[in-house]
Amino acid sequence: MTPGLQPVGLCDIKVDKAVAAAEEFGHPYRLVESEGEWEDAIAAGLLAICEDAELLARAASVDVLLEASNDVAGGARHALAALETGKDVVIMNAEADLAFGPYLLRVAEANGRVYTSCDGDQPGCLARLIDEVSLWGFELVMAGNIKGYLDRYADPTSIVPEAEKRSLDPKMCAGFTDGTKLCVEMALVANAYDLAVLKPGMLGPRCSRVQEALELFDLAAIRESGRPVVDYVLGARPYGGVFVIGYCDEPYQVRSFSWMPSEVGKGPFFIFDRPYHLVHIEAMRCVAEAYLEREPLLQPRAGLKTDVYAYAKRHLRRGERLDGIGGYTCYGLIENREQSGAVTSRRAGLPICLSEGVVLARDVAQDDKIYLDDVLYDPERPDFKLYRLAAGEGGA
Repeated sequence: MTPGLQPVGLCDIKVDKAVAAAEEFGHPYRLVESEGEWEDAIAAGLLAICEDAELLARAASVDVLLEASNDVAGGARHALAALETGKDVVIMNAEADLAFGPYLLRVAEANGRVYTSCDGDQPGCLARLIDEVSLWGFELVMAGNIKGYLDRYADPTSIVPEAEKRSLDPKMCAGFTDGTKLCVEMALVANAYDLAVLKPGMLGPRCSRVQEALELFDLAAIRESGRPVVDYVLGARPYGGVFVIGYCDEPYQVRSFSWMPSEVGKGPFFIFDRPYHLVHIEAMRCVAEAYLEREPLLQPRAGLKTDVYAYAKRHLRRGERLDGIGGYTCYGLIENREQSGAVTSRRAGLPICLSEGVVLARDVAQDDKIYLDDVLYDPERPDFKLYRLAAGEGGA
């Protein structure tokens, strides 16, 4: 639908969904299972559809891989395959981006390619707003999200009515509702701009209008600390939006805002909000910028300064297997990583993006943090090894 951009391939582990998408948008297609079949389909002017994501990622006819799966470890594999075969990568898989992004960025740069978070979700929208506010001469104080609803204990069963209403997978929807997705997305922003959090999980005060954030946070203390923060407000309008709080005491700028109609505050702290994020509708701009202008939107330039760690969603028993993001066992809270320790330390927190499939070595009370020495896991598991590389802790 975006002028000048043409999909050449589509992959889904449920191929019927990819076929349905092609038919909905009127793209002639062919199902393929090999590199030769792929290139034959492209030569015939057909959309190649497959089940094997690495076939798509390595295909010679692909310029940009848009990785939008919900597979944390798989997303990293797909991105690596694309980068190593000369493609740019735009990633709309926030969990893989958080856990492995710093390493994927290094691989991209070594191969002369672009690696970037995608536009359309809150991190990309915040990146555009931060860059714009900075261009206006404001000092960044806070990058914020507007969360509509929060239930830390939501699970794939309790969330079914809401998931069905939104045509979402229940586990994915539970990960949104329990706040894990919020924390993952804000960690991406923090790791791009070297920001921090004020407490595990952020403060997240409830309010009715986003402008109230100017009074709900101690902005002077945040600015005095010398490190801007990420946070959110709960229940405020505009739903689904993002905001940035900046500081400016330049007399002309302050005076100008006094007669402009926008509700941005009286200074020296000002709030700027964007009342929407449009996900896939906005994504194609980022794809074009990456390939045509070699310009990334958002990258983990600061490294893993923050991460999202697993907390018990209910009282958990020794021997239970954790079921990852949006499941029945744990939710995630963003923290400053220096406060949780390196993954090579057993007293480090368990990153939520690595939590699926590990087994508890001891009981953990509801809402307690889960540490690496609380679980049994294989440190040579591919995602743990890749995480250590992303964190700069070795493990190749």
